[in-house]
Amino acid sequence: MGEVEVVVAHRERATLRVGDVFLKVDADQTRTDVEVEAMARAPVPTPHVLWREPPVLALAALPGTALGRLGEPSVASPAAWAAAGAAARVLHDAPLPPWPGRSLDELAWDLDVACGWLLTNGVLPTDVVTRNRRIAEAALRPWTPVFAHGDLQVAHVFVAGDEVTGVVDWSEACRGDALFDLAVLTLGHEEHLGDVVAGYGTDVDLDVVRAWWSFRCLRAIRWLVEHEFDPWPEIAVLRSRR
Repeated sequence: MGEVEVVVAHRERATLRVGDVFLKVDADQTRTDVEVEAMARAPVPTPHVLWREPPVLALAALPGTALGRLGEPSVASPAAWAAAGAAARVLHDAPLPPWPGRSLDELAWDLDVACGWLLTNGVLPTDVVTRNRRIAEAALRPWTPVFAHGDLQVAHVFVAGDEVTGVVDWSEACRGDALFDLAVLTLGHEEHLGDVVAGYGTDVDLDVVRAWWSFRCLRAIRWLVEHEFDPWPEIAVLRSRR
């Protein structure tokens, strides 16, 4: 038996690793319901569910390592990034899950609230918030829903060599915008956007992907601050947008 490693912990949930087993403790069992159902439906590799005793979900560790981390350079090969894009395409081509995602009106409201909080609390200069809000609004257009992971950040995609070995953390899976998944995957790793799109294998509106970068960061900062995480990688992305 190995040591207990705290992978992530905050007021809503915690993930612990003990040897080759991950224990996810979630206060909201609806999220766990979605995660288990989404993994069962997903046509890409996912962690094996060992057991579930609410509020704990036990998952087997995936082989390989994370594709990267937000705020850190990725050591994964361009081919591995392309494989991640190909995996996203397989997921997006799968039958839709039965539950919906957030509506355009809900997302627009989220953006308005997020920008208001950032300005009221002086987290970012007004020009940075205003500029990124203008960019983000381009993402809020009609789209054809796909089976979306919903939180396809680079740390949630595992690779070994040039192959994807699995995708973790499915609690945000829903009917969503394919380009949101691609944006979350490449957030902070713009140099690999071309690799991901090449692997994805179809035309991608890069302006919309970039719009989702701004949206994601604007909306995430408040949650990160309130849960005592450092939002500097998201702030760095927002400052870099032009």
